[in-house]
Amino acid sequence: MGASICGRGLVSSFQGSWESSITGDEYYHALMQSVPRFVTVGKPSCSPPSMKNVNEGKGLFAPAVVITRNIIGKKRFNQLRGKAIALHSQVITEFCKSIGADAKQRQGLIRLAKKNGERLGFLA
Repeated sequence: MGASICGRGLVSSFQGSWESSITGDEYYHALMQSVPRFVTVGKPSCSPPSMKNVNEGKGLFAPAVVITRNIIGKKRFNQLRGKAIALHSQVITEFCKSIGADAKQRQGLIRLAKKNGERLGFLA
């Protein structure tokens, strides 16, 4: 079925006419009767995103990180963790400067440090 190209041009198996036996108004009314007038919408089936840490309890240092966070509180803990991450990024940047690594290599090392921190449980 369908169209194919032979040596003589385009050949089609279409066996009808391009004209319609139904008028535009009749088509419109038939279409409108087949479509529901109102659509009911239920509650969304998916739950809202959870803010829980996906690394909770994973990694060698995760228990120590969780205990420390519970002792000093989330706000203070996140401030300290942010300072530690910034300091580590500065150390990586200085290392890259000393060996002559470009910005792309530096960014790769920072990403690697983040992945290693996740695996070890520092981001729990």
